[in-house]
Amino acid sequence: MMTASYPPQNPISISEFTSSRQASFFDTLKQPRFSGQLILTNSKGKQWFFYLYLGRIMYATGGTHPVRRWRRHIARYLPEIAAKLSSLQLDLASLGNQDFRLCWEYQLLCLWVEQQKVSREKAARMIRSIIIEVLFDITQSMEVTCELRQDNLLSTRLVLIDADQLIPEAQKQWQAWQGAKVADRSPNSAPIIRQADELQQRTSPQVYQTLKQLLDGNQTLRDLSVRMKRDVVTVTSSLLPYVQMGLVELITIDDLSPPVSTPTPTPTVATPEVPVGPLVACVDDSPLMCQTLEKILVGANYQFLGINDPLRAIAILLARKPAVIFLDLIMPNANGYEICGQLRKLSFFRHTPIIILTGNDGIVDRVRAKMVGSTDFMSKPVNPDVVLSAIRKHLKQENVA
Repeated sequence: MMTASYPPQNPISISEFTSSRQASFFDTLKQPRFSGQLILTNSKGKQWFFYLYLGRIMYATGGTHPVRRWRRHIARYLPEIAAKLSSLQLDLASLGNQDFRLCWEYQLLCLWVEQQKVSREKAARMIRSIIIEVLFDITQSMEVTCELRQDNLLSTRLVLIDADQLIPEAQKQWQAWQGAKVADRSPNSAPIIRQADELQQRTSPQVYQTLKQLLDGNQTLRDLSVRMKRDVVTVTSSLLPYVQMGLVELITIDDLSPPVSTPTPTPTVATPEVPVGPLVACVDDSPLMCQTLEKILVGANYQFLGINDPLRAIAILLARKPAVIFLDLIMPNANGYEICGQLRKLSFFRHTPIIILTGNDGIVDRVRAKMVGSTDFMSKPVNPDVVLSAIRKHLKQENVA
């Protein structure tokens, strides 16, 4: 039963949501032992999600870059997991039919603890740091709207944290950020070089090469702090003179794609007279390769699914369940061998035809592809007749089996 101050059915606005007001607010949730989801929304529509049990925090997510935040904390606190992110899709698949919209990051942490890949202590440290970062960003937003939902519960409790243990830490970081004279800037912004020639003149060759490598506009200040193993205030302060001179600009960038999201497929339009054939998928980081196969397959009346992101491949394949899979051998972050091996561990794909695509038609690659369970091996560039012949052959063999 909630108190009259913060009724769950009526979102309320709080201006200047400072650390003291945060502490008071969370303390109010402890009194009725609230369990469920707290949603905080700022004036720009940005949302943060806190999951609570009996008034204490289990996890927090949302904001500008929830996936980047999760990846950063994996790299910092769980390096053993960061080194094996290519197996992420297999972990997601093993979670079964759970609703990934409800905090997939936390569900993965619970799985890793259960599988003893990660200790509960390491998971707890990571969760504490994530909550502190979320509280920092909320403090910087100042004005928020609060909403409580008692139905969105996380089943497993890895850790229960009193907010008053973490709010002082977030406030300490916020004061350091203000002290560095960068309170009007966000640590979620990404530095990019705008005046390369002048920057080169004002720095030593070694410093310029380092800056050129790091400041590519694809990494936020927080990302860089983890990469450089320095706190974000120090990293930002070191770049501030270049920003003030206009040599470097802090820009807004998008979050990374979550591994559980699946793109909305473009439906294949078929006339009643011509039936649509089986679905054929192609996992290849080259959009051109996917377009080539799509033209061949759609022209032969097959449905087509192109996947350019190897880290999301297994989740998408599980959602769509193609009859045949073409799989590129060499891709960033995950290669065809790894994905093929992971697919064969899943009962649904145990007998699905998987055809490895490669520009290197070597005997070693062919042998290794067979060892991880591939059905066939095809060289690039692909020949339309060879592609269609292979599909017909393997579908026929699968039907016979």
